[in-house]
Amino acid sequence: MASGVVLVTGSSGIVGSAVADEMHTAGWEIRGWDVRPGRWTTHRGDLRDAALRARAVAGVEVIVHAAALHAPHVGLVHDGEFRAVNVDATAALLSQAAEGDVRRVVYTSSTSVYGHALVPDSRAVWVEESLRAQPRDIYDETKLGAETLVGQRHRFTTIVLRIARCFPEEPAVQAAHRLYRGVDVRDVARAHRLAIVRPEVSGIFNVAGPMLFRPNDARQLLADAATVLGDRAPGVVALFRQRGWPLPRSIDRVYDSGKAQRELGYRPIYDVTTLVELS
Repeated sequence: MASGVVLVTGSSGIVGSAVADEMHTAGWEIRGWDVRPGRWTTHRGDLRDAALRARAVAGVEVIVHAAALHAPHVGLVHDGEFRAVNVDATAALLSQAAEGDVRRVVYTSSTSVYGHALVPDSRAVWVEESLRAQPRDIYDETKLGAETLVGQRHRFTTIVLRIARCFPEEPAVQAAHRLYRGVDVRDVARAHRLAIVRPEVSGIFNVAGPMLFRPNDARQLLADAATVLGDRAPGVVALFRQRGWPLPRSIDRVYDSGKAQRELGYRPIYDVTTLVELS
């Protein structure tokens, strides 16, 4: 799929705007839908607005569905609202897509859906797509519910990207997370572009940052992460020390995006070294 019109829901958000920018650079015409204004947002309004949905989808070849209520909304927004926005509106969007010329839907999910499965036992959890999701709150439940809808049989192809942590945080915290459970939003945007231009690929894919560790590190990562880091990434350890940032003593999980690398050609480039050097 060379180029065309792509609808990005959540186009004023962190991920949606980055995806829109990536696709614009790649030569696509951007149509953005969000409740808030933004550079790429051409259609403003609620996801549940049927008339707006029809206008937004008309003439679109690809939909990237990144809009949702997120984890910070848990406890602040009623569970019924979560279901209405994250699940029911997704179902309506898929139905609208089936009525038009949409050829591909990319659903932006989250590694959060693994939920309780992320709790370690005697070793860090190695998070591959085969790990069974065990939702722990309404956010996880509704994102997983939307994944199920997207994964059903449609007249267009679909793919689900479970993205790792990529929102802004304090530099020391973000750097530590980037070691094992974070990803740069620019890599997230690139993964979405790859998902769009490879319409033959379907399924669920983790999208995380560059891999520092190996599966056989899992036991020691939980018990003594600093030693493993010293062996695997001495340059990273040195950069943390130069800035007086603490290295994690224990790492409880590692997000593995190897499947996306194999099937989509995803190669994350913004590693923790890049993040630290730019801070």
